[in-house]
Amino acid sequence: MPKYIFITGGVISSLGKGIASASIGKLLESRGLTVSVIKCDPYINVDAGTMNPYQHGEVYVTRDGAETDLDLGHYERFTNAELTKDANVTTGKIYHAVITKERRGDYLGKTVQVIPHITDEIKTSIRRVTHNRKTDVCIVEIGGTVGDIESLPFLEAIRQMELEEGLGNSINIHLTLVPFIKTAGELKTKPTQHSVGKLREIGMQPDILLCRCERVLSRQLKEKIALFCNVHPEAVIPALDASTIYEIPLLFSKAKLEKLILKLFDIKGKTTGFLRQWEAKVVRRIKHPKHSTRIAVVGKYITLQDAYKSIYEALIHGGITHNTKVEIKKVDSEDIQKRGAAQLLGDVSGILIPGGFGYRGIEGKIQAIQYARENNIPFFGICLGMQTAVIEFARNICGLAGANSSEFDSKTKYPVISLLSEQKSVKFKGGTMRLGSYDCELKKNTKTYQAYKKAKISERHRHRYEFNNEYRKLMEDNGFVIAGTHPQKNLVEIIELKDHPFFIACQFHPEFQSKPDAAHPIFAAFIKASLK
Repeated sequence: MPKYIFITGGVISSLGKGIASASIGKLLESRGLTVSVIKCDPYINVDAGTMNPYQHGEVYVTRDGAETDLDLGHYERFTNAELTKDANVTTGKIYHAVITKERRGDYLGKTVQVIPHITDEIKTSIRRVTHNRKTDVCIVEIGGTVGDIESLPFLEAIRQMELEEGLGNSINIHLTLVPFIKTAGELKTKPTQHSVGKLREIGMQPDILLCRCERVLSRQLKEKIALFCNVHPEAVIPALDASTIYEIPLLFSKAKLEKLILKLFDIKGKTTGFLRQWEAKVVRRIKHPKHSTRIAVVGKYITLQDAYKSIYEALIHGGITHNTKVEIKKVDSEDIQKRGAAQLLGDVSGILIPGGFGYRGIEGKIQAIQYARENNIPFFGICLGMQTAVIEFARNICGLAGANSSEFDSKTKYPVISLLSEQKSVKFKGGTMRLGSYDCELKKNTKTYQAYKKAKISERHRHRYEFNNEYRKLMEDNGFVIAGTHPQKNLVEIIELKDHPFFIACQFHPEFQSKPDAAHPIFAAFIKASLK
């Protein structure tokens, strides 16, 4: 019978519930337990697939093709949990399921209501994850902030689950803020008191408080928070700002968080040594690197930190592999169109072009790719980054003036990137792209093969447009290398350039399979190339 940890948040958003959930998962795995992690998002969208990156941040893709919240990326990077579409529960999914049942007649004769029908569907969705795989502890993060009207059905559902699962089988960990007021020169506990009060109003009592703070909580403050929030002082855990997110499991462990969780669950647990390895192989290398490199990420959503979250983390992972600090220079592709590539990219050791949609900023990306190609700067293109690399090569090497993607110019004479054949009849946008894991066969004697060290790989996709095979021979005759293809449909997945120190671009998203203690092979190879 699995145990449940329900993680809620109060006071303000962006306190770091996702990182806290992932870190707790890491701690429990270090004690020999198997974990599952779920994110419950209160928005009415069915999934994140149609949401603007400026509003939502990155769309994280699971191996089975679900377009999910970026917190699932944190879960997979920190833990060994195998996440699927079931790991992201949204209000949209819940209402869609309930309304479908109502139309089918499943509730015939009943008035369909938030309680019990919506809350029952939420509980079923949460329990589905633990039923589908062996799980000792299931961590359930509730998105939003306590007090938000959108979150109320989820909070009510987990309140019911706490009763249904029985004593000792579920706990609530509440993440809150203890701000430091400079003018007063002290930490203030009142926001935490109000947040817990709001939680208790709806029938939930936190078992553990994670207190985000800039400064160490004194024993006196812990006791004050414990008294007013009805928890034991040992259950008031500081969540201090850290120099790297990967240090947070160590800080939580130092505060004896996993011991407290095991005590509340009456589980003994093991000592595996995972945290010592994590500290040696990950945290120590980040905090005390031997080398450094500067990588430009040239994107169109660059002003929002979370838009390329997995890419930034995967670059850090590549740096960890080579004991290298990776300084990321964020460059808006529209600025390159205005000021030129040489002015903005002259001080970097590598250039990465990430994915995206729409024509805005595309010409700036193409200029950046041309600059990397002509100046032998290590280049790595991902998804749209590969497509723009194909366009640049077609225009400037193959002589196809005006070559483009049919996404940007439906009347281009040379559509070197075109819509997938199965996409031509698609009318609905949500969940209809080429999504999830697909096999790819690598060509030997390529840099990509050297990086992976195997002939067959599987990577996650999220796109509608592909390399147009009608131009394959022309481009290969001019030095273009097709390094990887999807065997079933002969789709081009990876390209390289001859006579370039490092020029790789792929149609898939390798950043989704990178971990701090197991960097993705191409990211590791890219960072290595940037050090030469």
